[in-house]
Amino acid sequence: MKKLICVLLSVLMTLTTLTFVSCDKKEATLKFGMGVYTATPSVTDATEDKDGQGKVAITAAAITVDAEGKVVACQLDTADNTVKYTADGKAVANDGFKTKAEQGTDYGMVAHAGSAKEWFEQADAFEIFVVGKTLTEIKAAVAEGNKGNADVVAAGCTIMIHEFVGAIEKAFANLADSTATASSVLKLGVHTEQSTKDATEDADGQNQIETTAFAAAVDANGKVLVAASDCVQVKFTFDANGASTFDTTKAVASKREAGANYGMSQWGTDLNGDGTVKEWFEQADAFNALCVGKTAAEIKALCAADNYGTDEVKAAGCTILVNGLTKAAAKIG
Repeated sequence: MKKLICVLLSVLMTLTTLTFVSCDKKEATLKFGMGVYTATPSVTDATEDKDGQGKVAITAAAITVDAEGKVVACQLDTADNTVKYTADGKAVANDGFKTKAEQGTDYGMVAHAGSAKEWFEQADAFEIFVVGKTLTEIKAAVAEGNKGNADVVAAGCTIMIHEFVGAIEKAFANLADSTATASSVLKLGVHTEQSTKDATEDADGQNQIETTAFAAAVDANGKVLVAASDCVQVKFTFDANGASTFDTTKAVASKREAGANYGMSQWGTDLNGDGTVKEWFEQADAFNALCVGKTAAEIKALCAADNYGTDEVKAAGCTILVNGLTKAAAKIG
């Protein structure tokens, strides 16, 4: 009987020790990155019968990657935005902008393109497809006509994927260490705003769109563990007769990609009164760092009535307009 008790106690102690070891084991942290891929904009002139237009597709990708360089999670979305102007040089204001994912079934791939799945469903399928793959393997999935290879099609994605892959490649280039783990939830918000100016005999008009992407890994309580952001600004210009003056041969770089060439340190306004102005990407990084530990609702509240950041944001080193950042971040909630 004593031997049996000793054996049972020994087993119990062993199980207890294993339990403590299991509880102490921490999840491996992952690298986190976001990339924005901008397709070449297209334009048309206005005529008496039809408005001219400028169109650009901006695809954002957020990823987490393990120590072996394999994707753990991926989120994708595309802002495919079109703006118009008239034959008498007037800019046309849009009612609003929705990303392809936000349009859901209204995007109409099933109803009007004969597709078996909507755009958001196919994007979801590609997000799942890239999990466990390296960048090299993902790039190899692009086949003829910029569509996916047989494996991609079998996974449920029959649309063109080259812009997805382009954004993912840029996300890989932006990878950085983070506190995100496999149990973190990856989020992505994309928001577009518009500003317009009519043409005159002396000056071109413009119909400008500014698309901001905000990505984050969040914990079980919806609090940000790590964040990234970028913005693409495209100014479609036209003359008083509605003829486009936009240069489609010039590459469009995001504000982050422009780096020091964006010119804020040279031309920006010193709102803090300390004699210095940081570049856009530096100020965006300061904003991203401030978002850590906050929920989407708390990030949204960081925008003041004048569209600049609250005192907390300015003190953190971000003095740019933040309404685009906070509106994009609000979508991760």
